[in-house]
Amino acid sequence: MKPWIGVTASMQTGNGDLPGTWVATEYTDAILAAGGVPAIVPLGEAASQNPGQWLERLDGLMLTGGVDVDPAYFGEDPARGLGEVCPERDALELALVEAALLRDLPVLAICRGMQVLNVAAGGTLYQDLSTQGKNALQHRQRAPRWHGSHRVEIVPGTRLAEILGRSEARVNSFHHQAVRDVAPGMRVAAKSSDGLVEAMESRRHRFAVAVQWHPEHMWRKDPAQMRLFEAFVQAAADGRESEAGE
Repeated sequence: MKPWIGVTASMQTGNGDLPGTWVATEYTDAILAAGGVPAIVPLGEAASQNPGQWLERLDGLMLTGGVDVDPAYFGEDPARGLGEVCPERDALELALVEAALLRDLPVLAICRGMQVLNVAAGGTLYQDLSTQGKNALQHRQRAPRWHGSHRVEIVPGTRLAEILGRSEARVNSFHHQAVRDVAPGMRVAAKSSDGLVEAMESRRHRFAVAVQWHPEHMWRKDPAQMRLFEAFVQAAADGRESEAGE
């Protein structure tokens, strides 16, 4: 059986301002193309009451992009330049990723997801690059979403270097927050030329990889970005087979 991959969602409002759960199809298409079955994790009070229930039937967890992380979770007050936050999403995703790491469930974290993973593991963030002195590069590109607008250097010997098969890559960029202090147990896997952490991964887990860029917009044109999803789904499949054999 194909592995089931939990995909986190954004809070959206629709007709009549009714709240809803929304996920861009690029995320689910990438999981399907890599051989997994995407399962959207809904937002809302019922979901937040027992986050661990979503992991019982899942083989992997993908943390997607979205709004800012509340700085209260890393001990700071809101800085000038902090954007929109979603308390319901923060609470659910932080609980989900903490539970996933405890279970050694494979995790792939993208953009906001990387920031959530870092905070959940004990790290901190730049709340806003432009007002906190880290704005050498354009990290909110105006090029098409699939276009690699700036270069990142991949750290040799990392899981990411093995997956991508490259020492550097050009990636897209749509963020104004970023990892500042890397969490204990995590290591830097890539950096941009202005010194920002562009990818990180766990030293302790079977698969916990995070990237600041958006590979879901790039994989159709860049096979290396597809390999990231394939490696994640394969780790989820391996875990499923291991559990079935016990």
